[in-house]
Amino acid sequence: MGEDAELILSTGKTPVYRAVAGLLRGISRLLFRPIVVGEERIPLTGPVLVAPVHRSNVDFAFTLFFSPRKVFFMAKQELFGVPVFGNLLRQLGAFPVDRGSADRDALRLAEEVLRRGEALIMFPEGTRREGETIEDLRDGAMFVASRTGAAVVPVGIGGSDRAMPGGAKLPRPARVSIVVGEPLEPPRAEGRVPRSLIASKTEELRERLQSVYDASRALLERS
Repeated sequence: MGEDAELILSTGKTPVYRAVAGLLRGISRLLFRPIVVGEERIPLTGPVLVAPVHRSNVDFAFTLFFSPRKVFFMAKQELFGVPVFGNLLRQLGAFPVDRGSADRDALRLAEEVLRRGEALIMFPEGTRREGETIEDLRDGAMFVASRTGAAVVPVGIGGSDRAMPGGAKLPRPARVSIVVGEPLEPPRAEGRVPRSLIASKTEELRERLQSVYDASRALLERS
């Protein structure tokens, strides 16, 4: 996707969106019996960058439970060439990104979504990871937040690694818990935001993400 490509978003909750989201929500409730805490902490208006822990390929599905808003996300460009499925993805809030292009192209698209006042999901770990510790994050989330003024909301998802572990082709029944943390203010400065400030805010996000991840796993232990 070139720099001058038009970003097309299906911004409303269309009948197709409501039908498919309702179906996914129903299936997910049966499979995962989610416990959700703090969903009211996600701002209902304005640009919001939702930053969840990433332990499973089903983590995207849980946006249906922790946000009343339509949340946008990236999907590989090739999927949008599949008849019917590509349009369905767009209806659900996906927009295409070329995985073979530079990261800056993906970040540009993320910035544009937020500048339109939408909510965007972005995994600050960059890729699916394993274990109970939130290790060093990539600075992309806070970099995008600094350029768009978006609040950054950490989300802990406990149990998704059991619901669909790495290498699994299909999810399995397993209870999942979701804890939404307090929004973090984006890095701000007069003029250009220095990298040192972005790095500092990224570390703050890592600490908050660890806290909500710990809380989500503790919920599972008590349930």
